Amino acid sequence: MPKVGIVLGTGLGELATQITERQEIPYGEIPNFPISTVEGHSGKLIIGKLGDTKVLAMQGRFHFYEGYSMKEVTFPVRVMKELGVETLLLSNAAGGMNPDFKIGELMIIKDHINLFPEHPLRGKNYDELGTRFPDMCKAYDPQLRDKAKAIAAKYGIRIKEGVYVGTQGPTFETPAEYKFFATIGGDAVGMSTVPEVIVAVHAGIKVFAMSIITDLGVDGKVVEVSHEEVQRVANSVQPNMTKIMMELISE
Repeated sequence: MPKVGIVLGTGLGELATQITERQEIPYGEIPNFPISTVEGHSGKLIIGKLGDTKVLAMQGRFHFYEGYSMKEVTFPVRVMKELGVETLLLSNAAGGMNPDFKIGELMIIKDHINLFPEHPLRGKNYDELGTRFPDMCKAYDPQLRDKAKAIAAKYGIRIKEGVYVGTQGPTFETPAEYKFFATIGGDAVGMSTVPEVIVAVHAGIKVFAMSIITDLGVDGKVVEVSHEEVQRVANSVQPNMTKIMMELISE
């Protein structure tokens, strides 16, 4: 069974084409799985190999803003744990608030700020799934982050490291919200990833996550943005993201 799980976000589903010896299962055929409703998220679970490593990949993820509960959004992570996944890799598109960032850059997530209105661990805790109060001080595995930075340096890929702010969505941020998120310590903001990471940490899974900076919310540089533009930028940077992810998985 696979030891590595992958959640492929907006514009990054093409990494799935690199998976060999593959079996595809549409989400609609999996008991209790939600159905992805977002353009650019195809909605399949893929089991196979990336290089010599067995992987389980979600091609299309679920978001709180689609109307799902946090339990539904994070249910695939629970399934991955039961199937033996020990390391989870996630990707997303995000808006950058750090003035040093540029559109199209990659950011390794080193920490997050959770601003979702519902917590995925709210309610009764089941000890067999994880502890009641999980420690989040190293939610994003430091060793995996160091390896990814070394891989990026080897290939001359410009990369940043920063704090991801998770929000409900589905609206993109106002200039005042961008400024607020930067003030409280955020470098980039998006509408996913945080719930999956919390549940992965609860389940004892190591986590690595990266963002593509698809738009800017820097004071004085706020640009109008659309979902189509986010996808366009994400697709343009996809080869660099794929290269880092592939080598990280092989290591």
